[in-house]
Amino acid sequence: MTDAAGTALFHQTMPFTERLGIEVLEHSAAVVRARIAWDETLRTLGGALHGGLLMALADSAGAVCAFLNLPEGGQGTTTVESKTNFLRAVRSGHATATSKPLHAGRKIIVVETEIHDDDAKLVAKVTQTQAVL
Repeated sequence: MTDAAGTALFHQTMPFTERLGIEVLEHSAAVVRARIAWDETLRTLGGALHGGLLMALADSAGAVCAFLNLPEGGQGTTTVESKTNFLRAVRSGHATATSKPLHAGRKIIVVETEIHDDDAKLVAKVTQTQAVL
């Protein structure tokens, strides 16, 4: 089941996510879960969801997770570093990103995101650092 308020938040603050078709399943300071469906227009020559698309999914979920963990007085965040390890391809169904804060400080927020396929297999692991604005 999708989270309508979370999906609206993504699409209003990051219009790119609407264009990609990202849906939010859950959003809170503790966890943000979002997914994207496999689509012919989003695949590589080999039929897998494009790696850049998976990175965009993780970056978007991680950004909202960081935003929901802003310290008092924080205006927003921006990604200053992101590290992705790809472990397998997504050739059907959905890719679902789950973002959780590892560190929520006054100047930086570190978020870890795991992307799984519909069989709950780990597709990618992403660690990103967000600067607090």
